[in-house]
Amino acid sequence: MPFAHGAACPPPRPAARRAMATMGEAPELSPQAPLAVLSKVELRVSCRHLLDRDTLNKSDPCVLLLMQSQGQWMEVDRSEVIKSNLNPVFAKIFTVDYYFEEVQKLRFEVYDSHGHAGVGTHDDDFLGGMECTVGQIVAQKRVTKPLFLKYGKFAGKSTITVISEEISGNNGYVELAFRAKKLDDKDLFSKSDPFLEIYRIDDDRSEQLVYRTEVVKNNLSPIWEPFKVSLNSLCSCEEKRKLRCVVWDYDSRGKHDFIGEFFTTFEEMQRAMGENKVQWDCMNPKYKIKKRNYKNSGVVVLLDLKIHRVYSFLDYIMGGCQIHFTVAIDFTASNGDPRNSCSLHYINPYQPNEYLKALVAVGEICQDYDSDKKFSALGFGARIPPKYEVSHDFAINFNPDNDECEGIQGVVESYQSCLPKIQLYGPTNVAPIISKVARVAADEERTKEASQYFILLILTDGVVTDMADTREAIVRASYLPMSIIIVGVGNADFTDMQILDGDDGVLRSPRGEPVLRDIVQFVPFREFKNASPTALAKCVLAEVPKQVVEYYSYKAFPPRCPQRDTPDSNLSSPQ
Repeated sequence: MPFAHGAACPPPRPAARRAMATMGEAPELSPQAPLAVLSKVELRVSCRHLLDRDTLNKSDPCVLLLMQSQGQWMEVDRSEVIKSNLNPVFAKIFTVDYYFEEVQKLRFEVYDSHGHAGVGTHDDDFLGGMECTVGQIVAQKRVTKPLFLKYGKFAGKSTITVISEEISGNNGYVELAFRAKKLDDKDLFSKSDPFLEIYRIDDDRSEQLVYRTEVVKNNLSPIWEPFKVSLNSLCSCEEKRKLRCVVWDYDSRGKHDFIGEFFTTFEEMQRAMGENKVQWDCMNPKYKIKKRNYKNSGVVVLLDLKIHRVYSFLDYIMGGCQIHFTVAIDFTASNGDPRNSCSLHYINPYQPNEYLKALVAVGEICQDYDSDKKFSALGFGARIPPKYEVSHDFAINFNPDNDECEGIQGVVESYQSCLPKIQLYGPTNVAPIISKVARVAADEERTKEASQYFILLILTDGVVTDMADTREAIVRASYLPMSIIIVGVGNADFTDMQILDGDDGVLRSPRGEPVLRDIVQFVPFREFKNASPTALAKCVLAEVPKQVVEYYSYKAFPPRCPQRDTPDSNLSSPQ
């Protein structure tokens, strides 16, 4: 039975079951699960300084998670209710399917619950809401934002914090089984109702709730249900990181009685693997001082521990790996005069052209994974000022020392402003730009860290003319932390471009050397002309996570440890 501080929220409506949630344990992944699901992400929620809606007591908060589907907000799941608490740390863990190639919009709504009446929908019950994307939470690992009431009004000083952890079924998890013996009896007419909490102690000495067990009623020697937590969540990939484990006697009013605590590490826990067991004295510091013959307030035993490590795309992203996005735009004469409405580069104030549609669709996904939101924007196949010589790798902002633009909008503005200044020419050579990005990726590779991966988006209206050099550049790039996406714009015959996409066979250099890994994805934009912009992004970005993992696995570069910016330690204090 799930643990809740008081009344449980009514079950969620059946809509939007694409995202699932559990409290404190990982879902089992079916071997028949669709391949499109890259991974699952755990979301842990806490709040600070909530509004007090109750007259006699404090608010009884509950969090609802909603996901946007086809423009509508659909409820996915909801947390337990925490009684009489304006600074709640919810034990409920929301588990969301994660898709790198999509913008997944989430909304968290906090309500004051009213006992068996559950969560109301009246304005008086609403404590505030916050919107973000799954990509933002994953890339930042911890997001703290203010809560807003209706019409954009701040909900006082209220904030909500969402912390993400990746999960992948049984992989990347530790399974723990605890029991206790001879705990102190805190109840007058019955025995204690114990539950166990595990906290990770972070570098700033604050505590993050990792897991809260169910309550075992009327039992001084409880056996709690086995549970799974991600290794990242438990110890931040540091086996010697200190953990604080606390045993409480449950109280329905939220005023739980402290039974005792002990400190340990994951390194120490691992002694329980196999047939071994590890146990700790559950200590009450006050009793230790006051009672001369005090030994302990019971014993907690780790009956079993099972562990399995595996690295995934999200391990690298949540370890701090940045996705650096570069766009390269074809400015050859075959696009047509930009001043002519028939040109592929024509700027229609009411309708973006195909170049802009492709750029925005892919760039909006990548921007969540780049902390400085600066993107390199290059052009090829044009005569550029001041001498109007042909260039195949020029910065469209005309700054040779810094080709980066501020956000996707900055790229769009640079593209639009550069068109009147250049002369469309030719030929369609893309090898110089591939080699330029590869040189930056090679510098990154020498760090021997999984810190930056490069995505090059090439937008072109025709078959490349330097095919041999392009094949050679791609083979070289396949050994580096980069992927290449080519989108064919317009109605040209792109049959010869399929050779660059290794789906039909292994791409080789002119000398016969094969690529180390398939890093190129080619699609004609016309196949998505009548589809939503997100359809193109899904198609061209779907392979990127696999390519990232393949590269770092080949290099044997593990993910970097996440840099945690943890919430205040008061968040984890029972109220």
